[in-house]
Amino acid sequence: MGGRGVGMEHEEGLERHVVLVAPQVHWNTGNVGRTCLGAGAHLHLIKPLGFSLDSAQVKRAGLDYWEHVTLSVWETLDAFYEAMAPQPHEVALFAKLGSRSFWEMPRGKRLFLFFGSETQGLPEAVLARYPEARYHIPINREIRCLNLSTSVGIALYESLRGAGMGHGWGGDKG
Repeated sequence: MGGRGVGMEHEEGLERHVVLVAPQVHWNTGNVGRTCLGAGAHLHLIKPLGFSLDSAQVKRAGLDYWEHVTLSVWETLDAFYEAMAPQPHEVALFAKLGSRSFWEMPRGKRLFLFFGSETQGLPEAVLARYPEARYHIPINREIRCLNLSTSVGIALYESLRGAGMGHGWGGDKG
């Protein structure tokens, strides 16, 4: 899949997909898009969206990068599942009450990182479809949760650990 920026290199054939199910906040989605572009990942948005993709706020959050984001917008989860066919071993669902730490997520060639909306989290239908793929990012009890775009950044880059990702601005790999 596309989405790789200039100077962006991953291990051969590595695919990362970030799936936002019914995101509600435009600036979170813009920030996630920018992170996906920087990491060479494909962003999938599952409707309904709580904003317009034509929104100036989404574009501002992604700065001038939004048009370069590898993006797919899906009318339904079923349409996404049919077209992308993620296998259970290729999925990591992120939920506050996920049973395993994100450090234990799979690191295969193709990986789909699922995140729910800012207020509702992942729908029960998604959690039930992949019951063994529930992960959390550890936090203390001082906060309710991490911001969606922060969570995506943490999980996406952790999924790339050891993938030989080059630095687009120079320097050594890794």
